[in-house]
Amino acid sequence: MEYLLIFVSCVLITITVITIWNVLIFPKLTIANSTSESVFVSILIPARNEAFAIGNTVKTILSQTYSNFELLILDDNSNDDTSNIAINAANGDKRLRVIAGSPLPDGWAGKNYACHQLSQQTMGEIFIFTDADTQWQPQTLSALLAEMQKSKADLLTVWPYQKTVTWSERLIVPLMMFAVISYLPIWFTHYSLFSIFAAANGQCMVWRRSAYQRVGGHQSVAADVLEDVKLARLAKKYKQKLWMVQGDDLLSCRMYKNWQEVFYGYAKNILAGYGNSVFALLISTVFHWLIFITPWILLFIPPYQFWALGLIMLGIGIRALSAAASGQRLIDALAMPISVILMTRIAFQSIYWHFTGGPRWKGRILTSHPVGRTSHG
Repeated sequence: MEYLLIFVSCVLITITVITIWNVLIFPKLTIANSTSESVFVSILIPARNEAFAIGNTVKTILSQTYSNFELLILDDNSNDDTSNIAINAANGDKRLRVIAGSPLPDGWAGKNYACHQLSQQTMGEIFIFTDADTQWQPQTLSALLAEMQKSKADLLTVWPYQKTVTWSERLIVPLMMFAVISYLPIWFTHYSLFSIFAAANGQCMVWRRSAYQRVGGHQSVAADVLEDVKLARLAKKYKQKLWMVQGDDLLSCRMYKNWQEVFYGYAKNILAGYGNSVFALLISTVFHWLIFITPWILLFIPPYQFWALGLIMLGIGIRALSAAASGQRLIDALAMPISVILMTRIAFQSIYWHFTGGPRWKGRILTSHPVGRTSHG
């Protein structure tokens, strides 16, 4: 038992060090004092059944203080009123173009093909891929361009502030930033050439046109469910500079609105995050049970109570520190064991899908076959 406690202690101390380091150095998106409007920007939104969100997104993007851009929306065969709502929200602004998506070909995931079609229609020197439910402030675009210039990035990815309301959102959604802040040394993401340290968030990816073309664009990740991370790894492979920032007050998103959306949204991605390896996902699940749940069990087993209590406090502290850094509720850190249990349920759903045809999302089955092979994605 002592060996298990020593292992858990070493892991939690390591995670603590990474978390503190990242909190100190993680860049944040800030309002730019002034930005030249010499660069023409293409803002690209793939949209499938986004009637509930697209109108507000169009209005806020068209209200940017930086005005030299086009806004392209690809209506990915929606069966709601996405296109009309987007057009009406623009109120005649010629910077908006709504494009009807082509039928999804074999070998493509839906979002990737939508982004690929968008990239073929652009005129900008800078591409910004963003989601239909992201919320922009008027200064967001100028801040993104200023960050691109300051960091000299080829790919800038932003981690928006994640709005959470329901209990399921609060317990699961913040784990995305927890994983980034507590497991991924940001310094290595920015300055090393190793793709293992690459990460990105598809809610906002800002590309230089030349860099996007260099990595092969979305065609190079045609069937990948986790296309944002794969593109970030390709950027590293081709020696393109990757830079990550937190969106804070300038970019936010409410990803999901209830347990069902949270459950299926995370289940479609989690296995891909482990290279589609069921074994790796199971090992990760056991690992998280060991470090975040086992100490609670040992709290009632003498003579390990005080040691276990220390590990519990350390685990809660790590989760709370990542919550504070990403604008989430500190009190939710107390429920970290529940979060782990819920993620275990999500993981097993993802594994079930893996053996029954692929993950489901928005009425489609997502697969991981390369272009040219049969897919329902």
